[in-house]
Order: sequence, then structure tokens, then C-alpha cells
Amino acid sequence: MALSATQEAIRETVREFAVEEIRPTLRECDREERFPEGVWNGLADLDLTGLTTPGSYGGFDADRVTYAVVNEEVAYGSLSVATALSVHCLATSCIAEFGDGDLREAWLPEMVEGRPVGAFALSEPDAGSNPAEMSTTATRDGDEWVLDGTKQWITNGARAGVVVVFAKAEEADAEPPTRGGGSVTQFLVPADAEGLSVGDPEEKLGLRASDTVSLTFDGVRVPDRYRLTEPGRGLAAALSILNGGRVGIAAQAVGLGQAALDEALEYAAEREQFDRPIGEFQSVRHTLAEMHTQVQAGRLLTREAARRMDAGEGDARLAASAAKCFASEAAVDVTADAVQVHGGAGYTTDHPVEQFYRDATVTTIYEGTTQIQKNVIADRLLD
Repeated sequence: MALSATQEAIRETVREFAVEEIRPTLRECDREERFPEGVWNGLADLDLTGLTTPGSYGGFDADRVTYAVVNEEVAYGSLSVATALSVHCLATSCIAEFGDGDLREAWLPEMVEGRPVGAFALSEPDAGSNPAEMSTTATRDGDEWVLDGTKQWITNGARAGVVVVFAKAEEADAEPPTRGGGSVTQFLVPADAEGLSVGDPEEKLGLRASDTVSLTFDGVRVPDRYRLTEPGRGLAAALSILNGGRVGIAAQAVGLGQAALDEALEYAAEREQFDRPIGEFQSVRHTLAEMHTQVQAGRLLTREAARRMDAGEGDARLAASAAKCFASEAAVDVTADAVQVHGGAGYTTDHPVEQFYRDATVTTIYEGTTQIQKNVIADRLLD
């Protein structure tokens, strides 16, 4: 689908920032497993840390198509940076949609400025793809809630100033919560809350510049006004927010695929074998054609899903899962092909395609694995 003139101008601005400011940090930050905080400040200067925040709180208040475009272009520079931004936007979306006026006023204007950074704590060691089985609890104690449990795979966890946490709510004298997620509730927890501790960074295959940690809640107390949803409404709230998040991840997969394709095109034009550029060989040309087709198909699926969400169409969840499923798997295929086009050089750190290949796999896992997306798609089609 065609972009509006405004959306195209935004795309060009973010692409320029990705190439000139993000991409130069790509290799060093991957090697050092360090997030480029200067880049984050630049995103804030472009108002992108307020991408999903209403204008009344100083935010960008982007529509879903624009949100997808920004995610694609930031990921063109670095998937780690794009992931950090999308998780921050998940947190601001939760506060904007479910927090009361006082809570929104207290947190969103500063989050629009980039600090505090937001994190989204849903997954647990034994409850990843099935959040209804989470074991983190929130026990009511007068006007406060006491949180206990461990969250895992938390992006921005070490950088965050505020965390949106999901826990099973119970009264102090109640039996343990029943299975099935019926008591899951959403809370806002300041990162400096007493009893909240941050685990060591995970050592990952890719996405190495993005901090990924566990968070442990040991008697963490938050006032009832920091509860974002009614008890039992937290899981539905999480799933509604994640629909938009899946469009963001699909867009990031497209941006990563486009980056790999562009590197492969440039290399195929310059690298010579048998006295001519390898781009003149039919096998290479066909590979590049297939890569382009996959990237473009993922882009169209993603923007169509975003359009359906903006229009409030009933099948938007199906479209979001289809886009995420296809675009993420395509990113794995396209980045692998980019390595192959580079040959032995692609297997070394002399070229960024090896990092693109390592990074791509995670897009098939977070925000719901490919298998979960297929379940969602089949359920919508058959049920």
C-alpha cells in the first residue's frame, strides 16, 4: 500500500537517522553487548520515544501504519535499537490505555522525552508462550499490592526506569489463584522499588546490544493507584497490546531483511569471479529476486495489518499474526541468503550480514513464536 506524503517524509527522516546515526554503532555495540544510549537520545530528539503516546502528553500519537514504517526503518539500522524502542512503546501504550489521568500525567510526559525507559514484564521462566500459567503473584494488603515472582527475557530490564508487570492478583487471606489466568492483573512498578532486583544479562546468539535480563520481585509494594487493570483483566489487556506489538515486530523483520538485501545487492555488483561481477550469474540473480520478493511481501502484509488495525476491522488480529509469521520467517531466509551471496566473506565479521543472520532468528520467537502465530491464524480461520 502507498504511504501518504507525511508518512513518506517520516520514513525518509528515520532512514537517514538509521544510516547516519544507528548503523555506525551496529558492530561495536554487538561486540561489546552494549546499548547505544546516544542513539536513544537521538530517537528522543526525533520524538520517536513518544511514538505511541497521545499528543495531550506530548507524544507523537502515530497511527499503526506510521508505527510500522518507523519500526522498519529503525530496524534497518539496528534490530537491537528497534526492539528497545518497541518495548518502550508497549509500556507507554499500557499506561496511556489503562492508567488513570493522574498516572498518565505522572509518567508519560517524561517517557516521551526518553527517560524513564519503559519495560514490559509478561514472560516467566515457566510461562512464556502461555502467560495464563504465570506464577508471579500480587497480594492485596490494604491500599497496597505486594508482588512476588520472577520475570524473564525482559528487554530494557537493566535500563528501565519503569516496568509494566503482569501478576495474578489475590487477597491476603485467599487460596492460591486458580489456573488459567483469570486473575491476571497489570501493574506499574518503578524500577527503583524496594525488593525489585535485576538479573545478569542473558548471553544471546543475536540482539546482543539489547539488554535482556530477568527481574525478581521480592515483596515489592506498589500503591493500588499503580494498578492498571481490574483484577482478571490483565491478560486480555496484554493480548490487545501485543496485537500492535506483533505488527511492530513484523515491520522490524522487514527492515532487517531490507538491510540484508541491500548489502547483498551491493556485494553482488562489486565482487568479481571468472572476470565478471557475481551479480551477472543467473543463480545469484535469482536469489536476489527471491529475497526482494520476500521482503516486499512481508512489507505489504505488515502495512495491510496496520491499516486494518487503524480501521478497526474485525480481522486485524488475524492480519497481525499473518504478517508477523511471514515477515519473521522471511527475515531468517533473506539474511541467510545474504550470507550465501557473500560466500565465505559473509561468514566473517568483515560484513554485517552475519550479524543480520544472527539477529533475525529472534523475530520468529518474541511477541509470540511462529507456532503461536499459526495457532492464532488457524483459530481465526476455522473457529
